[in-house]
Amino acid sequence: MAFLGPPARWGPAIMEEFICGVEFLRGPAEFFARVSSEAGGVREYRGPHASTVIDQVINDLQEEFESAPAA
Repeated sequence: MAFLGPPARWGPAIMEEFICGVEFLRGPAEFFARVSSEAGGVREYRGPHASTVIDQVINDLQEEFESAPAA
């Protein structure tokens, strides 16, 4: 967890924690996404269209976050 102390005009300081990292790549014939999270580890998605890969990532992360215990 990292403590962020924003300027006073932004309001009180907040605590933030890493939830996930998402990387989208385009290859010569398909699109790729690489997702890393504490709960799900690192995984990759591939598809012929960007929208296909984005939908896969959204569905997977939504399922992961909905099943995660509340902080």
